[in-house]
Amino acid sequence: MKRYRVLNIDFDSRAAILKIAIDESWEENVKAQHRRNKQQTEDLLLREFGALNGKDKLKNFCDIGSAPFSILAFHNKFLRQIRRSFVIGSYYPALTGACSLGERILNHLIVNLRNDFKHTKEYKRVYRKNSFDDWLLAISVLSSWGILLPKVADNYKRLSDIRNRKAIHFDPETDTNDRDIALEAIKVLSDIIQEQFGALGTQPWFIENTKGSFYINKEYEKHPFIKKIYIPNCALVGPYHRLEMTPGGWAVIDLHVYEEKDITDEEYVKLLNDFREGKISF
Repeated sequence: MKRYRVLNIDFDSRAAILKIAIDESWEENVKAQHRRNKQQTEDLLLREFGALNGKDKLKNFCDIGSAPFSILAFHNKFLRQIRRSFVIGSYYPALTGACSLGERILNHLIVNLRNDFKHTKEYKRVYRKNSFDDWLLAISVLSSWGILLPKVADNYKRLSDIRNRKAIHFDPETDTNDRDIALEAIKVLSDIIQEQFGALGTQPWFIENTKGSFYINKEYEKHPFIKKIYIPNCALVGPYHRLEMTPGGWAVIDLHVYEEKDITDEEYVKLLNDFREGKISF
């Protein structure tokens, strides 16, 4: 009766706080609270990144936007480093870092998952090497294996174009337009991560209608990508569980003794939502 619920996630939504436009029609206490939140966020960011050229750093932080809501995988640490480089004005390192991380993600996916696809014709194209710099090959193989989502594959082609034209091969424009090019690369990379590794969204492996929490649907549990990348970031829970915040993070409270039987995702959602709405109690 249980399903895997996504718990281990990474995100940084402070840029959204900076972008909030205060409507003068709001109540005074609401406007004052938003101004305090914005000022506190700016103060924290300047302590983190340094006060020198502070206005430029705040603009950079605001322009790259919120970091993706993603599960913990092999991209989180390096994405933070890339974002930090952009914020402090190191645009070319941010650009090359975004392109390099994109390639690193492709390599991780192929190397970690290819043994699950030995039966496919694509396996013969990638089983010999431990690193790949042919993006079109990697995109094609991972798409054929049903790992890369179509939107992700399209964004990878966009990032590949930026890499080839602006980051790796010489283009004089990069000397004077490094900020804009880096910003574009980071946003495309962030879209890739949000879509492929998202902790929320409309990805086909999530059960629908679970009201703000995300669970892996039964059909996808054995898919190699989900099994090896998503499930380590999940907790196996029944529909009558709850979460409790502890100093070490979220703890699952799931004391109910469930019947040992299979139920559909739709039945799981019905029990889950009925329990949350107080229609089922113990």
